[in-house]
Amino acid sequence: QVQLVESGGGLVQPGGSLRLSCAASGSIFRINAMGWYRQAPGKERELVATITNYGSTNYADSVKGRFTIPRDNTKNTVYLQMNSLKPEDTAVYYCNADVTTTGFGFPTGHYWGQGTQVTVSS
Repeated sequence: QVQLVESGGGLVQPGGSLRLSCAASGSIFRINAMGWYRQAPGKERELVATITNYGSTNYADSVKGRFTIPRDNTKNTVYLQMNSLKPEDTAVYYCNADVTTTGFGFPTGHYWGQGTQVTVSS
């Protein structure tokens, strides 16, 4: 099994910054892509940013130029650096990882963190 633990959410004023962290642990053979998604009240979960194990990134248009998704492969950790935050960024942010595990046959699975609340408000 694989566990993803997120941290770093909270309340921030518009224009401020936050950094989320997501650490993966468990029966990990290789972490492939990692990413962040978010879900605002009454809305569907949407992609924020992803990064492959080669460092290739992809961002939602709404966060391009404001968010970055660095990754530390030595710590099995992905971050979401959020700058110039807007009220519309308010949501629960979820970490996601595509992981090849050490089980028989090295199965690959999709895993989610428990979510962390980000609130942007004055």
